[in-house]
Amino acid sequence: MKRIDLLVVGAAEVATPLGTRALLGEDFGQLRVLAGGAVAVEGERIIAVGPQAELESRFEARMRLDAQGGTVLPGLIDAHTHPVFAGTREREFEMRMAGASYLEIAEAGGGIASSLAGVRAASLGELTALLAGRAERFLAAGTTTVEAKTGYGLTLEDELRGLEAIAAADRSSAVDFIPTCLAAHAYPPEFAGNHRAYEDLLAGEVWPAVVEQGIARYADIFTEAHVFDLDATRRVMEAAREAGLALRLHVDQLTPLGGAELAAELGARSADHLEHVSSEGCAALARAGVVATLSPLVPLYLRETQEAPARKLVEAGVAVAVSTDFNPGSCYCLSLFEACSWAALRYGFSAGEALTAATLNAAASLDLAGDRGSLEPGKRADILVTDLPNHLHLTYELGRNPVRNVVKDGRVVWSVGEGAVPCPAE
Repeated sequence: MKRIDLLVVGAAEVATPLGTRALLGEDFGQLRVLAGGAVAVEGERIIAVGPQAELESRFEARMRLDAQGGTVLPGLIDAHTHPVFAGTREREFEMRMAGASYLEIAEAGGGIASSLAGVRAASLGELTALLAGRAERFLAAGTTTVEAKTGYGLTLEDELRGLEAIAAADRSSAVDFIPTCLAAHAYPPEFAGNHRAYEDLLAGEVWPAVVEQGIARYADIFTEAHVFDLDATRRVMEAAREAGLALRLHVDQLTPLGGAELAAELGARSADHLEHVSSEGCAALARAGVVATLSPLVPLYLRETQEAPARKLVEAGVAVAVSTDFNPGSCYCLSLFEACSWAALRYGFSAGEALTAATLNAAASLDLAGDRGSLEPGKRADILVTDLPNHLHLTYELGRNPVRNVVKDGRVVWSVGEGAVPCPAE
């Protein structure tokens, strides 16, 4: 009998998508649901998933994690967040409740610009400590991998410091932070009269410095008429790509600008938001293999009525991921369980579709689907033990955290109550 590090037992179900690439079309949301399943872990990797009796006959574990009749899921992957900030924006929320729109708040000095002062004044240690605290909240909510954007500094120095904070928090916490430089989040106030000069700064200094220091995988941009229009986006993102960064784009969130078509043209890994994407944009994303990363909590938070046409994207053959878009202004919520429930309520997603969108497809948008996003032999042992009686409760329940235990890279890193039980001595 092989001795291994960890055996997850006692589950009502083990539920997971399968594969090493994004699932789309008829395959989207197809899960392997194994009643009474178990997961065997050696080191940082899963070595077997199967019926509990079978795995118990093959393996003797140094530690057993009892799911206590709950459902075992892959660790969740949030493919769109803005967690590098200092200071919150609750007063803007009150303005929104009183009827102010996103653009009206921005024109009054709120929005992205209102977060600049906090980030620019914060030290590297302060930003790192804030992000490390948020990492614990992500873990407690079942999220084990987080795409983390900068974008509230908008100078070379401040953007690099934000990326350094992401790297430091990645080293110090169990969460894997995947860094994205969003220096093209908005035009900073000092360039209000000369947008082209800021675009030149991005192309000539920011992207090359980010690549030289090796502290980001992706460049991102906010493409809207009031920030970076299509021509500016093309210039800025072509420069980022030429510097060696892969691309992610915020597109068609507030207006039907045609950003999805541009994301496809540029070969972006992900096109995000897409509330106003056109039929042509859907088709372009499908042809180019761009993942559509949707944030169902954002229109709710902004009190917008326009939803991303998620079903239309799926039917067009686009791979869809679901994210929180956690940030201080338009979604101060980092629970992917909450986002999955709202993906069901607002997009009509099944539990299987929501889970796939928040695991395997999210991993694919980050070029990580071969490594995580599902419970399969050879993949990273990022595992959630929940108290859900079956996987359908993933979307059925709203407003409650069901996580009992979080396993990251084969180690139990977060627990509620008594979950991790050492094996009896021989």
